[in-house]
Amino acid sequence: MTEQSPIRSGGRAARRAARAAPLAENLRPIRPGLSGGQYKPLTDADVQRIHTAALDALETIGLADAPASGVAYLTGAGAILGDDGRIRFPRSLVEETIAKANRSVTLFSRDGRTDLELSGTRVHYGTAGAAVHMVDVDGKHYRESTVQDLHDAARIVDALENVHFCQRPMVCRDIPDNREMDLNSVYAACAGTTKHVGVSFTEAAFVGPAIEMLHLIAGGEDKWRERPFVSNSNCFVVPPMKFATESCEVMEACIAHGMPVLLLSAGMSGATAPSTIAGAIVQAVAECLAGLVYVHAVKPGHPAIFGTWPFGLDLRTGAMTGGSGEQALLTAGCAQMHRFYDLPGGAAAGIADSKLPDMQAGWEQMCSNVMAGLSGLNMVYEAAGMHASLLGFCHESLILGDDIIGQALRCVRGIEVNDETLALDQMAQVCMGGPGHYLGTDQTLSRMQSDNVYPSCGNRMSPKEWVENDKPDLIARATARKEAILRERSRARFDSSTDAAIRARFTIHLPK
Repeated sequence: MTEQSPIRSGGRAARRAARAAPLAENLRPIRPGLSGGQYKPLTDADVQRIHTAALDALETIGLADAPASGVAYLTGAGAILGDDGRIRFPRSLVEETIAKANRSVTLFSRDGRTDLELSGTRVHYGTAGAAVHMVDVDGKHYRESTVQDLHDAARIVDALENVHFCQRPMVCRDIPDNREMDLNSVYAACAGTTKHVGVSFTEAAFVGPAIEMLHLIAGGEDKWRERPFVSNSNCFVVPPMKFATESCEVMEACIAHGMPVLLLSAGMSGATAPSTIAGAIVQAVAECLAGLVYVHAVKPGHPAIFGTWPFGLDLRTGAMTGGSGEQALLTAGCAQMHRFYDLPGGAAAGIADSKLPDMQAGWEQMCSNVMAGLSGLNMVYEAAGMHASLLGFCHESLILGDDIIGQALRCVRGIEVNDETLALDQMAQVCMGGPGHYLGTDQTLSRMQSDNVYPSCGNRMSPKEWVENDKPDLIARATARKEAILRERSRARFDSSTDAAIRARFTIHLPK
């Protein structure tokens, strides 16, 4: 027995080493772009009624407050400007636009390793939002967010396997000038991650300088236009059913410079959208269809994401309910409408109303993230790190969100049923003359990584092990991982000559 122990130990060590090594892409249990769509909260008849209601709303109610340029584009495409100043959309125009719209959009990464293909029911999770505070988990208090916080968030996203893109999750409150804030947001995010980045612009005049910066980062306008690795998150409407004049002008500028656009409709159910889930979805769909017509009127075929983002509201208090079951249903219902139109789409999930990464945050984030993935939502925005109904962002929660999203993606992957997974041969071997259990069998060992997702921070110790390991704390583990990531220089930072050129042209607030 003593002679065999080293052999068994060596075998265990080899297996542990093999498990620690990165899996080949085709063997990973989860990956970006897994296909969802298993969950359908709406019947086919429900979907058709929502579609018909959205067309009715566009034809009879229309949208107000389009900028002069938008009026020209839309009426030129066939929309009708009424005496009341509202633009109405004939059914035929909307249906023709849907028929001609892109069925697939690729959101590029800077290094080409994490491009996102948005089509069908392919699911991707990432950050987003405009939080104005950072959550300090040690002191349990909130402080204003800074450009350094944004850069650090991007660096953390870059290191997380299950967070697939980095749309700006917070506002740089330490930069009071809006132009400098917008430009520094682009710089801070792109210097933190090579994954796809999403940003917003306050005014159309700020788009040109940002594009100039992106040309420097990309290595020229031609390279930028070939692979635009930043998209514009554009709140082109002010619900209910009004265009946001300045944002529409921003959208037109982004289209001119080849930047993909997220058409974002963010009505608040019961306030700026109908209080019913179905009604809120109808309005969001109508507004985004109007946005799609707008984009195609400016430039047919331009990459656009159908961004229906209706939010829930606590009608007792007026507080947002981003972590509610109603929010999960709103998002899943919108995803089903995206599939009906076969359009690349996105919506919000993973938001916590809780102020800290606690048990409440866990159940709130998991509920909507799982339902969004199962519904086949292409882009799950705000999926990690968001607290206090989008008012606060937390780096530790972003890291814990990587574990949550990992489990959500495992649900999206679902159950494979084939001769191997039915395991009749294993049952026969184990039960008839075998050991009577499946621990250590070749089949179990061969699939333990390809079938199962293991948490990075989550704790699966027995109570005895937990005590023996000094009762490790979940938040402390997330903080330790955050500090380890931020100790290393960002691999996304620009080369010295590019950085010098950017800093000579723009006022950059991040230290070198």
